[in-house]
Amino acid sequence: MSIYDHQINRLDGSPLDLHDYEDKALLIVNVASKCGLTPQYASLQKLYETYAERGLVVLGVPCDQFGGQEPGTPREIADFCEVNFGITFPITEKVEVNGPDRHELFEKLTDTPDPDGTAGDLRWNFEKFLVEPSGSVVARFRPLTDPLAPDLVAAVEQHLPEPGSLPEPWSLPEAVPATAPFGAVQTPAAWERPASWDQPVAEAPVVEAPVAEAPVGRRGLLSRWARRPR
Repeated sequence: MSIYDHQINRLDGSPLDLHDYEDKALLIVNVASKCGLTPQYASLQKLYETYAERGLVVLGVPCDQFGGQEPGTPREIADFCEVNFGITFPITEKVEVNGPDRHELFEKLTDTPDPDGTAGDLRWNFEKFLVEPSGSVVARFRPLTDPLAPDLVAAVEQHLPEPGSLPEPWSLPEAVPATAPFGAVQTPAAWERPASWDQPVAEAPVVEAPVAEAPVGRRGLLSRWARRPR
């Protein structure tokens, strides 16, 4: 049975025909809206925008099995994705990805091992499966691998149906310099006194202004507060 033969609905409940994604590279990700990894939505959208014209499709699959972190209704999930991340790639109905009620699509996907050679159940939200245009699942990336990580991007590049080169400019995060170990405190450069501080400053003339007396029979504000009992 081809991976494209599995039945799954769109987020709005209408049927989604996976055959529409034949001859494309397909990245399937179980997603959640209230997870510490939810900011990966932004990386997924960036990846999709970068490679969509060369045949990449990102498919988000909501799941509430990990810590109850996708509790929303279909409308709430759709609004969250649009408002917070401007998501334009397709999102399916909410399904289970582990256990006896695991969706049949993930029965197929979980046979694929990760880079350490481990297959089986998904560990958390935002696990990623790459399907090449022929329909074979060729790579699996665990949740902590960001969608813009170099190894994931290289795998996508390798299996795109349309040849090309890495787009420029490519905004991958810059590596931390080796000269600055994690947690190290950087010593600031020696502070120098500005030369202008040693120049004399002209004193402004003191101008005495006449003080108006309060009208007879009235007290000014200062006088009133000065005579207030303590």
